[in-house]
This record gives sequence, structure tokens and C-alpha cells, in this order.
Amino acid sequence: MKILLRQVKITDQHSPHNGNTKDILIIDGIIKAIGDNITDKSDKVFQRENANISPGWVDIFSHACDPGYEFRETLETCADAAAAGGFTQIFTLPDTNPVIDSKTQVEYIQQKSKNLKIQIHPLGSITKKKEGKELAEMYDMHQSGAVAFTDGLQPLQYPGLLLKALQYVKTFNGVIIQIPQDKSIGGTGLMNEGLISTQLGLPGMPAIAEELIIARDIELAEYTDSALHITGISTAKSVELINEAKNKGLKITCSVTPYHLFFSDEDLQSYNTNLKVNPPLRNRENMMALRDAVLNGDIDCIASHHIPQDWDSKTCEFEYAKFGMIGLQTSYAAVKTVLPQLSAQQTVKLFSTNARKIFNLNDAEIKEGNKAELTLFNNDSFTLQKENIKSKSHNSAFINIHLKGNALGILTKGNLILHN
Repeated sequence: MKILLRQVKITDQHSPHNGNTKDILIIDGIIKAIGDNITDKSDKVFQRENANISPGWVDIFSHACDPGYEFRETLETCADAAAAGGFTQIFTLPDTNPVIDSKTQVEYIQQKSKNLKIQIHPLGSITKKKEGKELAEMYDMHQSGAVAFTDGLQPLQYPGLLLKALQYVKTFNGVIIQIPQDKSIGGTGLMNEGLISTQLGLPGMPAIAEELIIARDIELAEYTDSALHITGISTAKSVELINEAKNKGLKITCSVTPYHLFFSDEDLQSYNTNLKVNPPLRNRENMMALRDAVLNGDIDCIASHHIPQDWDSKTCEFEYAKFGMIGLQTSYAAVKTVLPQLSAQQTVKLFSTNARKIFNLNDAEIKEGNKAELTLFNNDSFTLQKENIKSKSHNSAFINIHLKGNALGILTKGNLILHN
């Protein structure tokens, strides 16, 4: 199949055409020509005003719920949501039933992913059954295609076990991913501990529960000289701790969610259960600090923390609602709306190239002869309507909110998939 992309601005710091507006001809999934005026007849032609193109975006923390919780999401619907958000690759959490803690479960995801629109990589569980007690066979999972290792929504609490895990993955240059939460501090909390939680009469989750475990995990990563990625950071102090570790030359990276940049705990005053997330939305001061950290380059990646929940799990009292929000489809738009000054080059680092480097993925460089794995995007505005949500679940706080920033489509596996 011949696909022609007309007059797209290339945003790829590794490409010889970076910053230039060009035509790109793709034949059977391979970039055959990049030029100023390609006239070849093509099966599909894309042309859109002010369209940017970059290496395909990667999301490192999504819950596809498959196997075991397909009533909330399936690999197919998760792939649809990811493609609509501009992602060509995503990592899916091991929080399934059964848990992704063996090569068999890794291979299940790998095989199903072959027939999907995008590539879904399994994240292997660090511990057996994700119980936080005994290490799983991470080497076998790595050999079968696990892209990194995490206990997902239940971060490791025991430092001795995390120490062993960090030493284990070092043998094959693996990466451990942790959500920063010390469950012994505010483990029963429902939102950020502060003035708003007091006013609402809800038990709080203090920032120190996040910051203590980040400090601990950094010490363990330094001791083992292993790679650690901390995802979902939500406080200014967390950014400071991670920057100090980076300045020491440690293999520490981090990611922030779009909703931690967009909302603060002030938005919870209506008891909107879609905003009940973990790590929780912090106060406005921390939210603004995270925005500054993104602009300053202190944040390595944007991670959607796409956590589908069924209707019953969110349409109830705030106390009983489950944590989580879907986010693949709105990740770029949410970030670009609150950070309109974010350049295309910064965007591509946050959504693509940094993740590819951290997790040893192909670089998807835009040059002739390479396989085409591309994301098309611009700064157009749109409003997310419930009926346009691609995910099987609808637990999004972005419904009916005007957003600026649009993922136009993706080109991967030889197919051009357009959305707007």
C-alpha cells in the first residue's frame, strides 16, 4: 500500500529533516521518500493544515484489564483508545487475573497484540501474583517480551525485596517502575491531605507518603546502580528529590500524568469520583510546580495512568468509588491545554523519544528506509463527548471540557489510522 503524507512538519531531533515541512511517501510500511513535492500516485493521501509528524508516541503505564477484567477494558478497546490518542505503543499493567507474572501471561499479551492497531507491551509483575512477597521469574518474562517490571497499582513496600528486584533486572539491563506510595502512611486516605480534605471531611493521603518512598527507592537504586522509573509523581518535593538523584548520575527517571497537570484538589469540592485517583491530586502549588517541571525538562515522560473503571465503581459515594481515570485518548490534549507554550520538540521528547530511550525501544527515526511508526498531531481545539470515547469505560473527568491539542492519527504496522 502506498501512503502519501503531504506537507507535514517533521519533529524528530534524530532526523536529518527535523523542523522541515516535507512530503513523506510510505510504501508497505517503509519510508521510501521524503521530499518537497512528491507526485507518486498513492492509495491514501493525508493533508491537513499545520500538521506535525513525529516518531510514534509511547505510553508507559496503562491498564488494559485483559485478562480477567474485560468488562472494564479489553486489549482491543485499549488499543482503539491509544490510537485515538496518538499512541503507537503502550505498556499494559500486570494487574490482571491471572497476574502477568510468568512467560505464559507475557506471551498471551504479545500474541494478541500482533492483530491490534498498535503494539501493546506487557509489563511483568515484580513479585509472584503481585503479592509483594516473592520475586517472580523476571528473566523468563524478559526473554518472552516483558518491556519492564512493576507491581503496578500495588507498589513494593518492602525495601529488601525491591533491593533484590533492582539487582535482578540489572543482569539484563531491565527497568523497575514504581508508583510512589508508602501505604503505611495514609494508606486509607481518599484524597490529598490538606485544607480541602479537611473541609470535605475526607481522610487524607499526605505528600510525605510519596516523598519518603521516593527517597528510599533512590537510595536503593544508587546502592544497586540499577535503573528505576518513578511514575505518577505529584509533589514539588518529589521533583526535587529526583533532580538531585539525576545530578548524581543515577539511573533515575520519572513521569507525570496529564491529570496531575490539569487538576488540583480544589477540583474535588464537587466530590467528582472521576477525580479520585492515586497518587491523589495535590494542591494548586504542587500542580503549578509540576507544570514548571515539565517545561524545564525535569520530567522525562508523560504517562497516562489509564485506569478504566466500570459504571458501578464510579457512580457511588466518593468513599466507595474506586481509584482511577481513563486517559489515553486525552493525554496530549490535556497537557497542551495547560501548557500551550510547550514546543513540538518538547512534546515529542515527553511522549516518544525519552520513553524509547529509557525502555530500550526502537527509535522510529523519520528517515528514508526506516519502518514508518509515526504520530500526526496539531494544536486544533476539540471537546471530548462521551459518545466519542473509544475506551470501554467512560470514567474521564475531561468529558465536555474544551481542550486544545489534537492527535490527528497514527501510521503504524503499514496502516494509516486517522481520527479527526
